[in-house]
Amino acid sequence: MFIEPNLKGERRGWIEVICGSMFSGKTEELIRRLKRVKIANLKVEIFKPAIDVRYDETKIVSHDTNAIISTPVDNSQSILLLARDVDVVGIDEAQFFDAEIANVCEQLAQKGIRVIVAGLDMDYLGNPFGQMPNLLAKADYITKLHAICMKCGNIANISYRKIAEGPQVLLGEKDIYEPRCRICAQLKD
Repeated sequence: MFIEPNLKGERRGWIEVICGSMFSGKTEELIRRLKRVKIANLKVEIFKPAIDVRYDETKIVSHDTNAIISTPVDNSQSILLLARDVDVVGIDEAQFFDAEIANVCEQLAQKGIRVIVAGLDMDYLGNPFGQMPNLLAKADYITKLHAICMKCGNIANISYRKIAEGPQVLLGEKDIYEPRCRICAQLKD
């Protein structure tokens, strides 16, 4: 998207949030948008939480193995320090960031930066996850993606966890999680 100048000649920034369950294509969509930004020769910085090392320590990688280079950061304030002189900022796995991530995105947008954020909107219990509700409230554009329920084939919006015990954040893939609709998420295996 072209960043239009406002009446004062300044760039306009905005926040785009891509959300949904695991296996819905959030990261794939984030990578697609960021690659288009690069084709347009816009300056971009891409970030992910340092704790997300499932596929790669520095790349954002989709389940379909598409990848794009990113900078792992320990906290959202680091994004403000590292995103200097850019047109676009991409952020993956936003649910893992600290309480300031929504304010960081707002500050970037106020500076005229397009911010594209992807993350899980709900945890494995179907409850709002981390700071995603705050990001969704501040977003100018929201894209909600759905996976396919592994039990019935309908659309899925819950990242069902096959292991009941453990903390809210448990990094894993198909070995631990599967997409389910709200009805099938209530079924006990």
